[in-house]
Amino acid sequence: VISDNPKQSSRVPVFIKVLDVNDNAPEFAMFYETFVCENAKAEQLIQTLSAVDKDDSYNGHQFSFSLAPEAASSSNFTLQDNRG
Repeated sequence: VISDNPKQSSRVPVFIKVLDVNDNAPEFAMFYETFVCENAKAEQLIQTLSAVDKDDSYNGHQFSFSLAPEAASSSNFTLQDNRG
């Protein structure tokens, strides 16, 4: 509040730490529709996923993927990071 009376105003330094400067959320690089045949072999590659982020990044973007909790507790599917 701006006041004409100096006794009713004060100045203090304020430090603001920005925790998230993400204007654009990461998204898949394309639309993926994946099907798994019932006779798929163990360790068979089913799908390779890629993500993009339209925000500028000084250190490059790093993404991680995880299975939904109900799928993660099953041994039917696994994720592998190909570091690419």
